[in-house]
Amino acid sequence: MTDSDNAHRRKKQPEVVRRALLDEAAKLATREGLASVTVQAVAEAAGVTKGGFIHHFPNKQALIDTLCSELLDKIDDQIDGQMANDPEVRGRFTRAYLKSVFEAGTAGKLSPWAVLSISMLTDANLRRHWTKWFEGRLERHAETDGGVDLHIVRLAADGIWISDLFEMRTGDRRDLLDRLLAATSSE
Repeated sequence: MTDSDNAHRRKKQPEVVRRALLDEAAKLATREGLASVTVQAVAEAAGVTKGGFIHHFPNKQALIDTLCSELLDKIDDQIDGQMANDPEVRGRFTRAYLKSVFEAGTAGKLSPWAVLSISMLTDANLRRHWTKWFEGRLERHAETDGGVDLHIVRLAADGIWISDLFEMRTGDRRDLLDRLLAATSSE
């Protein structure tokens, strides 16, 4: 019995198949880079036909866009959680962003999302997703996080994020975090 025969006989579970396609694409990207994420490779890894892939995602770019959107949703949730626990209004978004960057860097082994993050450096479409998300957050928090001092802290966080992606030493992480957090204080 071929995979094609199995695909026709198994119970249809569209959400399970869609999730498998996304998970396998993330694994492939992590192991071999974003260029390795092809319709054929992802379909095979997920145990579905190319037609099954196309049923869920019309092309590779749609799959990558969905992975990027999921990353941004996770970052949003993490930042919103950090903000909810921060009693100081001024710089709340910047502190949450900074803490999220530090948490991502101390997670140990690079996650599948790290490859997508690195890919943003060379993929204009992924950069557009990130820029739109980030500008939306800045617009939403312009009143509390609009100062140049907070902009500098966010830029430092971005530098630390890139250093973490490339596994570069950034010194005493706790000291870095404490100093950058201090720079967001209204005192």
